[in-house]
Amino acid sequence: MNAKEESAYVRLARETIENYIKQGKIITPPLDLPEEMINQKAGVFVSLKKNGNLRGCIGTFMPTQENIAQEIIKNAISSAVDDPRFSPVIASELGDLTISVDVLSPPEEIYDVSELDPEKYGVIVSSGYKKGLLLPDLEGVDTAEEQVDIAKRKAGIYPGEKVKLYRFEVKRYY
Repeated sequence: MNAKEESAYVRLARETIENYIKQGKIITPPLDLPEEMINQKAGVFVSLKKNGNLRGCIGTFMPTQENIAQEIIKNAISSAVDDPRFSPVIASELGDLTISVDVLSPPEEIYDVSELDPEKYGVIVSSGYKKGLLLPDLEGVDTAEEQVDIAKRKAGIYPGEKVKLYRFEVKRYY
């Protein structure tokens, strides 16, 4: 996909990452963004892939910034340079990155795994201060049980530990 076909959400993430990696600058949101990016708040995840493999993924499940555009800017930079699973993205990789942006609905508490659908809903598991999140519709995650299990491992929650479950929907932009 070339840059002209990218959504405004992904274009903002890409411009943010390129400016930050090449010049160390945090951009100001452009003025021509869709209205909902300026007028609405939401949790946002920015995922980076290189040659089909995950290269960075950082996000917020509740809004922390004044609007979606600012949330994208903050999380795009974090995804590129602060994901502890990967070394920071370097300038020579920028052309190889595929970016997606997930805008999350507010989490809704659920009481049973049967209320999940890994293609439709993401999941948040929490136990005390430990929280793990898994986005929906991920390759290789076919059941709600797998989804919850992975989210628990991400949070450092032990098997058998009592958890609260929340589900959320996303709008995924490419």
